[in-house]
Amino acid sequence: MKKIFFFMVLIVCNNVNAQVITLIDKNTGDPIQDASIISNTPSLITMTNSLGQVDISEFENLDYIQLLKIGYKRQVKSYQDLISNDRIIQLEPFAFSGDAVIVSASKWAQNVDDIPARIVGISPREIALQNPQTAADLLGSSGEVFIQKSQLGGGSPMIRGFATNRLLYTIDGVRMNNAIFRGGNIQNVISLDAFSMEATEILFGPGSVIYGSDAIGAVMSFRTRTPELSYTDKPLINGSAVSRYASSSNEKTVHFDVNVGWKKWAMVTSFTSSEFGDLRMGSHGPDEYLRPFYVQRQDSMDVIVENEDPLIQNPTGYSQINLMQKVRFKPNKNWNFEYGFHLSESSSYSRYDRHIRYKDGLPRYGEWSYGPQKWMMNNLNITHSHGNKIYDQMSIRLAQQSFEESRISRDFNKNDRETRIENVIAYSGNIDFIKSLGKRNTLKYGGEFVLNEVDSRGINEDISTGEQSAGPSRYPQADWMSTGIYITNEFKANEKLILTAGIRYSQFQINADFDTSFYDFPFTSASLNNGALTGSIGTVYHPTKNWSISANFSTAYRAPNVDDIGKVFDSEPGAVVVPNPNLEAEYAYNGELSITKIFGNTLKLDITGFYTLLDNALVRRDYQLNGADSINYDGEMSKVQAIQNAAVATVYGLQAGFELKLGGGFSINSRFNYQLGEEELDDGSISPSRHAAPWFGISRLKYQKNHLSIEFNSQYSGEKAFEDMSIEEISKDYMYAIDDNGNPYSPAWYTINLKAMYRFTDHLSVSGGIENITDQRYRPYSSGIVSSGRNVILSLKAIF
Repeated sequence: MKKIFFFMVLIVCNNVNAQVITLIDKNTGDPIQDASIISNTPSLITMTNSLGQVDISEFENLDYIQLLKIGYKRQVKSYQDLISNDRIIQLEPFAFSGDAVIVSASKWAQNVDDIPARIVGISPREIALQNPQTAADLLGSSGEVFIQKSQLGGGSPMIRGFATNRLLYTIDGVRMNNAIFRGGNIQNVISLDAFSMEATEILFGPGSVIYGSDAIGAVMSFRTRTPELSYTDKPLINGSAVSRYASSSNEKTVHFDVNVGWKKWAMVTSFTSSEFGDLRMGSHGPDEYLRPFYVQRQDSMDVIVENEDPLIQNPTGYSQINLMQKVRFKPNKNWNFEYGFHLSESSSYSRYDRHIRYKDGLPRYGEWSYGPQKWMMNNLNITHSHGNKIYDQMSIRLAQQSFEESRISRDFNKNDRETRIENVIAYSGNIDFIKSLGKRNTLKYGGEFVLNEVDSRGINEDISTGEQSAGPSRYPQADWMSTGIYITNEFKANEKLILTAGIRYSQFQINADFDTSFYDFPFTSASLNNGALTGSIGTVYHPTKNWSISANFSTAYRAPNVDDIGKVFDSEPGAVVVPNPNLEAEYAYNGELSITKIFGNTLKLDITGFYTLLDNALVRRDYQLNGADSINYDGEMSKVQAIQNAAVATVYGLQAGFELKLGGGFSINSRFNYQLGEEELDDGSISPSRHAAPWFGISRLKYQKNHLSIEFNSQYSGEKAFEDMSIEEISKDYMYAIDDNGNPYSPAWYTINLKAMYRFTDHLSVSGGIENITDQRYRPYSSGIVSSGRNVILSLKAIF
């Protein structure tokens, strides 16, 4: 009651405008930040600031306004209800996650219960409790995304049997995928800063109608912190400082953020710096994973050095910084301008899986590392909210991104170092509209333009003399462009039944120029110009308020990119991938059915089954170059391969889980994921899909009361037996354990973990825990690096 009284005094003393309301927790009186205030007719949304305050002037005279926040019961009120009395609205905590506002499904905020596709959100509070090392670990903490790592500075999500360039990443509504996202595992997601996230959402299944190319397996949507305005005559100033340590990699991370807001202007600054040492693996597990020695350069020679501790994975350490600056200008209730600047840069870091490859009984490489991974984005988002004949709300996003990555390799005891440097400049423009047509129909439509400019170069260096010369580039000099338009409609037949449908047409093209100085390609240039049509239809049916049944049918596509059409690189020992300019888009056809049932305030069950067919799939197959099936590549006779539209692949499986409330602040929840994938080989036979992970999940026992949160959880994954592994993975026997028959396989594994968080005051909290308490030695399927052994984490957070 003291906090409620405080907010009443605050409102009176500062003479807040009568159109500002404050949302608080009914039990604790704490302000509720990031709660959503939504109208469907017309389509409007706004959110509370850190004081729980929000200006609702644009909702004036409306009769149906929803107040939504994860973990609280939804309230529906009229505008007059909201501004009557003391303008303080109490929200009641709800036993389950309940109503959540989701943006990823349509780029517009809507209730997750109205969406036929499966969507999972990860809240900032959950991020604080789990203490993920990177944005990849953040996704993995959901228990619904399998994370592959080739090195400590890595993290490649696998979702529903798809990975890499068949998954789409967006940051503040801007697609992060670029023209050189490859089919092999990628680590671009670690460029994002988990500390700056306001919301993280995973949209499972195809999302091409809204997002275009690459959104086949899922869309991972990251939204960074929005600058908060002040609703008083005084500036709103808040922020935090965090320091974190983790023992298994000797991690040292510092972070700070600060928000300064006035009535029309606001800005937020965020900075994070992390330093990681070599990662220690667990004590109990396969001996094949141990690191008995490593390579060190001594007196102009590569020397095999005995590892004093075979549990230390040398070399794996690296460092990274992230900077974000956002500025917001809201001149009136109708217009909102938001500019964001993002910068991420890592140090160089070794690709660990290449350091454990051998040739003739010796290490294959003297060095193999990625150069600094650099990403920068400038993003301008303009929103106009004013009902007219064309739209209720309009959003314009203009963005420019730059990516830089490089690869540095040198064979064991060779002087020739090869460096391949790639730069991509990406420009994009999106315009999206939402319009209510009466009380039942909501129309969403828009268009997109994307242009990627790829600059690739190679450098060869003799490290004994320091002499450098031009080397072959990994890619041609190329432009990749895509344009698209889409329209969707949501029809509310009644309070129980919602129907959705959408369609999109996209046109994509590539222009590439090849350097034939090093390889005698039969062409000097290549071009593509093609189109793709995708659609979706879905329904959500609520027989009662505790039942939800949804079905969704959708198609998706992935346009060939520069990596597909023009890459030259060694894909595996004795094989080289060469350019293929004759490619078309691959198509996915997906169907899924979801059922959710809530039993009182005690138990929630949900299950989703899905089936995806990938046709005209872009896969690596044997090829010929100038009539030859093998060429000399980097001094080794290598089989020629190329990316081709040469296969059909299928993936099917289920996602299931439950939440059980035990009372007294205790609860149990669990998530389970099962997927099987198959793809067609050259000879017409079938092989398991490379990116269909074994079954995996997480189970949690939680206690939450007042300012204390404690969680015991177990993460686990099933075995991938030799006969269940893809042909491509079998060739990487150096990464896997060996079964009784001498064949590589991926053993099942589990970890037991403890996480806790306690808030001492409104200004100071501590979080931490122990991961992998039993010190298991395990390597997740397809990963090159062994996961962390027992890991003690401690994090201190000061809030002002």
